[in-house]
Amino acid sequence: MTTVHVAASDPGVQFLAPNQIVPLLIGATVDEVERELVLQTLARCDGNRTRASRVLGLSVRTLRNKIRLYAASGIEVPACQD
Repeated sequence: MTTVHVAASDPGVQFLAPNQIVPLLIGATVDEVERELVLQTLARCDGNRTRASRVLGLSVRTLRNKIRLYAASGIEVPACQD
């Protein structure tokens, strides 16, 4: 059985098998799944947009545009923690 690996530096990250992940996704739109992935990645990267964009495989500009849309919709976006 294959596992899904979460790209993060946290050694305590759990790995979930596909049969554990799919039920969490059923009923969600692609936009909702993408938004959650972006927000969770930002949180794990302590709000560092450059690092999060690398993990997600997006340009910083694309990530910034997504964040701007989320914020305009009233969604709380993790801020950079210095």
